[in-house]
Amino acid sequence: MLVLEWIGVGVLVVFAGLLVLFVRRALVTRSGGIIRLSVRVSTMLDGRGWSPGFGRFTDDELRWYRMFSFAIRPKRVLARRGLAVERRRLPEGQERFSMPADWVILRCTSHQAPVEIAMAQSTVTGFLSWLEAAPPGAVSPRLGAQDWPAA
Repeated sequence: MLVLEWIGVGVLVVFAGLLVLFVRRALVTRSGGIIRLSVRVSTMLDGRGWSPGFGRFTDDELRWYRMFSFAIRPKRVLARRGLAVERRRLPEGQERFSMPADWVILRCTSHQAPVEIAMAQSTVTGFLSWLEAAPPGAVSPRLGAQDWPAA
């Protein structure tokens, strides 16, 4: 009888863990602007260190959440203001086994440190558009509020 109780507790714990993962994902993805995105979290070995997840666009930030994590907060936040794409390349060597064939790797520079992100080729255009665009109502740093014509 004791063995059955432990099995029941084990099943309950696994079920609760899966429930938390699904609730977390539902909370994170409740608003639009979600893309599949892998981020290279370690550069110790060539072609390795990629972590799958998804990115969420919010105003001036791209928030990256690990796919298999219980955390509600993003693992990494990339601010649009300090982010620039340095180069684009296709997966090489071991990277070809860790991501889909139609994905592209972008090496970006930011205020904190360089970062490599991978996404589908069809997503790159949207990412670059978001990177170059300003949110509605924002004033360009090159065009101050005093330069706007009076209404």
